[in-house]
Amino acid sequence: MVVLTDEMIEGLRAGLEGSVLTPGDDAYDDVRRIHNGLIDKRPSLIARCRTSSDVAVAVRAARDCGLEVSVRGGGHNVAGQAVTDGGLMIDLSLMKDVQIDPTERTITAGGGVTWGEFNVAAHEKGLATTGGIISTTGIAGLTLGGGLGWIMGKYAMAVDNLVSAEVVLASGEIVHANAETNTDLFWAIRGGGGNFGVVTSFTYRAHQLSTVLGGVVVHPLAAARDALKFFRDVTASLPDELTVFAALRHAPDGSGMKLCGIAICHVSPDEAQAERDVKPIREFGPPVMDMIERMPYPVVNTMTDDAFPRGYLNYWKSAFFTDLSDDAIDKLVTAFEATPTTSCFLVIEHFHGAVTRIEPTATAFPHRAPGYNLIIISQWTEPAQTDDCIAWARQTYDSLRPHMADSAYVNYLDIDDGNRVRAAYGPNYDRLRELKRRYDPDNLFHLNQNIPPS
Repeated sequence: MVVLTDEMIEGLRAGLEGSVLTPGDDAYDDVRRIHNGLIDKRPSLIARCRTSSDVAVAVRAARDCGLEVSVRGGGHNVAGQAVTDGGLMIDLSLMKDVQIDPTERTITAGGGVTWGEFNVAAHEKGLATTGGIISTTGIAGLTLGGGLGWIMGKYAMAVDNLVSAEVVLASGEIVHANAETNTDLFWAIRGGGGNFGVVTSFTYRAHQLSTVLGGVVVHPLAAARDALKFFRDVTASLPDELTVFAALRHAPDGSGMKLCGIAICHVSPDEAQAERDVKPIREFGPPVMDMIERMPYPVVNTMTDDAFPRGYLNYWKSAFFTDLSDDAIDKLVTAFEATPTTSCFLVIEHFHGAVTRIEPTATAFPHRAPGYNLIIISQWTEPAQTDDCIAWARQTYDSLRPHMADSAYVNYLDIDDGNRVRAAYGPNYDRLRELKRRYDPDNLFHLNQNIPPS
């Protein structure tokens, strides 16, 4: 155990433009808490960084003092590895700068920016890029793990739109990575998570996009099996412009009513074409509620925010389907009928279009086949519910194993999914291990879905 001295703490404070928090400070508890209320760790120090130089100072201080390092961006990752117990948390949440070049159509944002903040700033210039399905998610963690989102059918994933990044390495050196400079590092951070350094700013390619046709149609639980079969069938031939997800969740009005929703986002500027493409989805059933309308793109990114309340206790399981068969659908509905709380739900994300036309080895994110990704989201508020809620997620996952591929989206892996990291990287895993040895041979950045040095 490292014993921190006043001299160590004051030395860190003196080197930062930002501030340093210790357990006795008023803001300490608020800053150490992250989205998942199940995570309750207590860092010895929190470095609230304002610049990349601050981050470099904090990294060097952690190395010199032998402190474990964690890195917090938006703090949304379910595994809770943004927080260390007893080490040094590098907090990027104050790094909120967003700079837009409308001529070049690029957007550069700090590591503490959330997708809600990013989208609002981009929308003012009529621009957007792929980024998440929840506005409170941080751009940093989401992008480093891949970055799926509402417009990925047309514009691919966040990693595919990243054009450069500023990275603080384990040595404390600040470098830039792009297609011409530090190209191996640039490849690795596009999907390799936080294994290779602290990314303090991201520059993305942006697309001309202002309003979209978006929203959700809702079916009662009694129609869920038919609705999910329709979802499977309609997603077999979607245009790139249309992204469609499905969910089994409880009504957000607190009634506890179980529902099946099909959510869409259509990015075509041709409103008539968008309506034609979406018409079968609106007419199937018909739904008991149709909330699809034209809206600003940033609004689409908020339409599931209510399902992810900050501070709820969370445990997730996830995997890609090999097929969305009738049997798999039946198991999904059966599992949802047995949810232990009204905050538990299931989401199926469909991959098609631009995201599937990129080679699996082009970036560290390898999952490029058309198909479906399942997220089993167990959420609850009372600690006494923990065992039942974790058991429900695990039992649901186990029941669906026959329909799952040996692959996983790294951003959805939970704290006990470390044995699935190789599956998350597939054909890219060995190269990532070699690059880990080059950039972080001592595994300073190990609080993540860790890739050990080769």
